Amino acid sequence: MENYTAKEGKTIALVSYFTIVGLIISLILNRDKKNYFASFHIRQSIGLHVLYFANKWIIFEYFNSNIGWGLRILILILFVIGAISALQEEEKLVPIVGEKFQEWFKNI
Repeated sequence: MENYTAKEGKTIALVSYFTIVGLIISLILNRDKKNYFASFHIRQSIGLHVLYFANKWIIFEYFNSNIGWGLRILILILFVIGAISALQEEEKLVPIVGEKFQEWFKNI
């Protein structure tokens, strides 16, 4: 059974935005006693981490590094928006790609 309260899932949701280690810790903590709010933010964070690593491994390696730096700054801004949303106990999609992240990672 999932728990829907934002207060209980706030810490897990917030930790998910801080490095890949924080994301893994959040996944583990949310595994047994699912919290809908935490799951929402974990899905957002997974998507942002995927974007970050795709930018790092593809854009920086094979395209212009200026484009990579621009995307890195944009992704960082999206991470901050997601973390602020978690901190404020809101389920706010990150701009541009948040809806897709919820769709792609709906099993989490």
